[in-house]
Amino acid sequence: MRKDMMLLLACCVLLIAGAVGMEWLRADNANKPIAVVTTFKGDPMTSRAFTWHSSNVDEEAFLQVAKGEGLVDWDDSEVLTFKGTSTAVSIDANTKQGVHKVEATGLEPGEYYTYRVGSGKAKSWSDSAVFQTEAVDTGSFTFINVTDSQGIIEQDFSLWGNTLNKAFAVFPEASFIVHNGDLTEEPTDEQAWTYLFEKAEKWVTKVPFMPVTGNHDEVDGDAERFVSHFDLPDNGAEGSIPGTSYSFDYGSVHFVFLNTESNIKEQTEWLRSDLERTDKEWKIVAVHQGPYGGNTNKKVKDWTKLFDEFEVDLVLQGHNHEYSRSFPLRDGKVTGDGEAEVKGREGTVYVVTNASGQKFNEKKEDKFYHKVHLQNEKQMFAGITVNGGKLTYQAYDVDGKKWDEFVLAH
Repeated sequence: MRKDMMLLLACCVLLIAGAVGMEWLRADNANKPIAVVTTFKGDPMTSRAFTWHSSNVDEEAFLQVAKGEGLVDWDDSEVLTFKGTSTAVSIDANTKQGVHKVEATGLEPGEYYTYRVGSGKAKSWSDSAVFQTEAVDTGSFTFINVTDSQGIIEQDFSLWGNTLNKAFAVFPEASFIVHNGDLTEEPTDEQAWTYLFEKAEKWVTKVPFMPVTGNHDEVDGDAERFVSHFDLPDNGAEGSIPGTSYSFDYGSVHFVFLNTESNIKEQTEWLRSDLERTDKEWKIVAVHQGPYGGNTNKKVKDWTKLFDEFEVDLVLQGHNHEYSRSFPLRDGKVTGDGEAEVKGREGTVYVVTNASGQKFNEKKEDKFYHKVHLQNEKQMFAGITVNGGKLTYQAYDVDGKKWDEFVLAH
């Protein structure tokens, strides 16, 4: 009898200890950063920005950075510590979430760094991850282009995660990701944002994730949730929500991100001045509702005039949830045959890389400007490589089948 009582008592102790342990685990995890993502904000050679959310709106924001890869002694005197900003965003009527943003500056070009983010308290730090700054005189690089992850439930974002996994399997040296908008279905659904970053965590914590604002990211002039998740260049058009229009340089390319959801006229003025200032050999624009996708978008026709005037090479688009590539276009007319290599600056090429999530639209009517137009109902991505005077674009589906390839040659 005594042995039975002792055994029962021991089981009770283990159960209580386990429950206490789980409570401690939940308490620790409750304060750990969620939705950690890295972006470019300043010079990609010497800086890197980070954003995350937390359950505590009163937490401070700290970033620690150590040169090199591998295990880090975070108490080492050579570890760099940066303090950022913390704000709050309302998740629902009774819940707020902390929004934390920090930028590391003064870094060395072409170097690997290990980092972690958190409030500075012992059990609030994220897992460590590694990033690499842009090298000086980058002659060749690749980036990944995706669009319309636009999910609702966890399974939707598993598809998105699989798309990125395949993209990096095909293009393992990709330096960053460009997403052409509509990241989630409903911008106020914070759980969807959590799934978005969770399913892509191993990529977006180390490779900059540069987003376009889509019509599911800014609704009725409100893009608060979208911009709360990214620390982006604040160099866009006057009157635009900061982070919804911006530009940056990487290697020999000038990238411009435009917002088709608001402030079109002011962005047109800014676009002119932005393109006038750049001396980069290549110009790439990213938008959501593009001028020449599955169908035309006339509200941004003034932008196409500037694309023509300043010889923009490539426009990356979203929204249509199908694959399309245009012939080279100028002044609304076809200027080349769109074969494997487009020589010189015949015109601007416009592409939509289907969708990276769960939603596909029925293929629209073929237009005069379509060189390639299809619906395969497969998540897709593109790898875009710039090497000197050549830009190579390759589009794949999530199963690894190549659907399109072309070269722009200066």
